[in-house]
Amino acid sequence: MTQVEEKTTRGLADLKAYLERRLSEHEQEIQTLRSFLEIVDGLLAEKSYRRLQIPKAGTETPSASTIKEGQSIRTISGVELATIIVEGKDLRIIPSQEIKFDANAPPLKSFLISKVLEPLHRKDEESTRKQELSPDQVLEYNIKQEGNRLKELYVKNYGDERRLNELKNALRWTFRRMYEKTIGTQQ
Repeated sequence: MTQVEEKTTRGLADLKAYLERRLSEHEQEIQTLRSFLEIVDGLLAEKSYRRLQIPKAGTETPSASTIKEGQSIRTISGVELATIIVEGKDLRIIPSQEIKFDANAPPLKSFLISKVLEPLHRKDEESTRKQELSPDQVLEYNIKQEGNRLKELYVKNYGDERRLNELKNALRWTFRRMYEKTIGTQQ
C-alpha cells in the first residue's frame, strides 16, 4: 500500500469514527427529546382532562353508570391506538381495530398488569382487610382477547381522581410501547 493510499484509508477510518460518534450523539439526543415529549404529552393530557360538571341541587343527577367519557390514546404522530371510556368508577380500554395488539405482549403483562394493576388490586385488598375499604370497592381488571389479539381491557373500581390519572398515564405508555413493538415486528 502506498503512502497516499495509507493516508486516504486512515482519513476514511477517522471520518467513519467521527460519523459514528456524531450519529450516536444524535441518537441519544433524539431519545432524550422523545422522553421529554412523552412527559409533556402526559402533562398535557392531564391538563386537558375534562372534569364532569356536578348538577346543582334540585336537578336530576345522572347515575354513575350513565356518565361516560371517552379519551383517545394516540402516538406523538397522531395514530389512534385505543380509547379509554370512563363509566362511573370503571374504565374500558378498547384498542384500535386497525392495530392488532398482542394480549401477551411484554409491556401489557410485565408493566401494566404486574407493576400497575396487580399492586393496586393488592393494596385495595389490604385496605379491605383493615376495613378501610368495602369489598365491592376493590380494583378488579379483566382482559378480553380473541386468540392472542387484545380486544378490551376492563378496570372496575379504579378509585379516585389521582389513581385515574395514574392509570391513564400507564395505559398511554403501555399502548405506545406495544405499538412500537407491533410496528417493529411488521417491518
